[in-house]
Amino acid sequence: MDWQGQKLSEQLMQIMLVASALIAFAVGYVIGSFRLMLLIYLGGVILTTLITVPNWPIFNRHPLKWLESEEAERNPKPLQTVIPKKKTSKAHQK
Repeated sequence: MDWQGQKLSEQLMQIMLVASALIAFAVGYVIGSFRLMLLIYLGGVILTTLITVPNWPIFNRHPLKWLESEEAERNPKPLQTVIPKKKTSKAHQK
C-alpha cells in the first residue's frame, strides 16, 4: 500500500464508520432496539474492515520506486552534523 493508498483507506474507514454509526442509531431509535443497533454497527465495522484493511489494487496506484542497493552504496546520504549551542551564564545576559 502506497502513501496515497493509505490516505484513501483511512478516509474510507472514517466515512464508512460514521455512516454505519448514523444508520445504526437511526434504525435502533426508530425500531427501539438497542440490540439491533449494535448488530447493524457491528456489520458496518466488519464491512469497513474487509474493504480498508486488505491491500487491494485500488490502494497501490502510486507505487514507490526504491533505490537499488548498488546505487545507494555509490551515493550515500551525507551525515548531518550537530553544532552544540554555547551556554551563556547569567552574568553575561545583563
